[in-house]
Amino acid sequence: MSERSLLGRFFSGIGRVIDTLMRWTGRLLFVVLILVIVGAIIGGGEAPAHPTDAYLLVNPKGAIVEVQRLADPTELILSGSGVASTALRDIIEGLAMAADDERIDGVILDFSEMTSISPANLESVGAALQAFKESGKPMFAYGESFSQAQYFLASYADTIYLHTMGQILLSGYGGSQLFYADILDKLGVNVHVFRVGTHKAAVEPYLLNGMSPESRQNNQSLVDGLWNRYLAQLAVNRGLSEQQIRSYANDYGSHLNDVGGSTARVALDMGLVDELVTAPQWHSVLNDITGGTERRGNTLDLRSYIRSNPAAPRVSEAQIGVIVAQGVIDVGEQPVGSAGADNLVKLIRRARHNDDIKAVVLRVDSPGGSALASEIIRQELELLQDSGKPLVVSMGGTAASGGYWISAMADEIWASPATVTGSIGIYGMIPTFENSLAKIGVHADGVGTTPLSRADVFSGMTPAMSQIFQASVEDGYRQFLSLVATGRGMSLEEVDAIAQGQVWSGEQALANGLVDKLGDLPEAVAAAAALAQVSDYDWHYLKRQLSPGEQFMQQVIGGLNAEALLSEGLFAKALGLEVPLSGALLNGPIGKAIEQANQLGNLNDPRHLYLQCEFCASLH
Repeated sequence: MSERSLLGRFFSGIGRVIDTLMRWTGRLLFVVLILVIVGAIIGGGEAPAHPTDAYLLVNPKGAIVEVQRLADPTELILSGSGVASTALRDIIEGLAMAADDERIDGVILDFSEMTSISPANLESVGAALQAFKESGKPMFAYGESFSQAQYFLASYADTIYLHTMGQILLSGYGGSQLFYADILDKLGVNVHVFRVGTHKAAVEPYLLNGMSPESRQNNQSLVDGLWNRYLAQLAVNRGLSEQQIRSYANDYGSHLNDVGGSTARVALDMGLVDELVTAPQWHSVLNDITGGTERRGNTLDLRSYIRSNPAAPRVSEAQIGVIVAQGVIDVGEQPVGSAGADNLVKLIRRARHNDDIKAVVLRVDSPGGSALASEIIRQELELLQDSGKPLVVSMGGTAASGGYWISAMADEIWASPATVTGSIGIYGMIPTFENSLAKIGVHADGVGTTPLSRADVFSGMTPAMSQIFQASVEDGYRQFLSLVATGRGMSLEEVDAIAQGQVWSGEQALANGLVDKLGDLPEAVAAAAALAQVSDYDWHYLKRQLSPGEQFMQQVIGGLNAEALLSEGLFAKALGLEVPLSGALLNGPIGKAIEQANQLGNLNDPRHLYLQCEFCASLH
């Protein structure tokens, strides 16, 4: 059989072309970066002192993730910002510090640059905002418009200001997928799918022109549960009934007509915001609130605040190690912020051999990926447990399919109520192009010594190949069921009933026996310490060592002067551009196309077997 599917090689080729272009562009821009840094060093002074009686400006940028990935020079130029994502723990820890910091008088919320966040992480940040409110310090929010996730977090504020032409659109959870069955048929591409279970929806786009009834029912149940949680918390935050907010979302057009079409007025009249202001009026209000005199008032942004308040050195000998498995699970080494099997194995092994680490918490935020990579990670986790160190899993936004595979054997599993998990299933997918080639007069023929000698995507799928793939998938599914049954103390029949690719929220997973308790990372750490029988402990993240180049970029991006230069668009000026290239290039269709091409190109499981939840991505 071929080493990789033609689909994987095709998109890998696209990815390599894109990577090459980006790499060479990045090298050119890197020179510019060096020049700008030199200018910053020469022209910049020391970082300003921490202001007193200031307000903390909580202004996360990009996606809210477990581990902040590193931006390359090209991305810095395209987005006009040095930040591609924001670490969840930075927001939570920053708010906790500010609650006890006498120099911080309150919080200003600005989520205009936050692009995505999972329902589970949304609730985690919300809990941190609520904890800050309980300190008695005020909290204000402003937006020119609010996405659904942005508004959820803004709703914790004592007062919400909306621009006079702003909008709050509550579209609910869900979304559409693209289905390719017709076009693949027209192109003569035969997609051979091997799967077990009725709900493994990852392969449906290549077989159908719409969702199967089984997938629709399961996914609808999931989004309904998440939406009900969203509405309930929003109602509490704004002092409204759930029905009022549900009416705003469901009958938005009618409510809009009632106020003559003003999107800002309907939000005000229905109690979602407290005041409508123009941008100049907001700056005036901000200065009145914070005692400032400039555009941003007397505020200190979250990243600067965290840098100026480094964590105190840890003194306890007993340590709880936290290892993050974030993103698609792939074979081999992967960049920072991705779940590469080799990366995670090294971290797990480090924890196993470190006598100071008494237990490990695996923080999972992954929709799965390669079956082989998932098993490699799980086997290393098993060695950790065999060494006598407890393993507790803390599920973040998503811990589905391969993400659940690596979690199933843990001593305890904790999940957020809004975690998306389950998707216990496996599939294989091989496209063949014999009909496509025949349409243009190209045919494949040859000789071989075994039924597999001519196994390639140009000759079609032989019965022998089909038999091998289906047997492999069925064996993989049996392994998955067995792992879950052993880890969760269930029978194979009980696991099968809630498996077959079905996805569940954390609440549903608890009811189904797939997790032990509901809670966030701190609760999971405490549980790990209890299992290790240590009471005096500290916990820290285990991270892979950055390369010299990565360390340099991190220092540059984290530096105050470099950040200021980026935000002021001096990169663009150095390139002779009037304004920085819009971040929409990365967040819009072009960026999504590049991301999808890279993801498909990274389908690198040597047996073409995958444990992946495709639906999970639509919930961010």
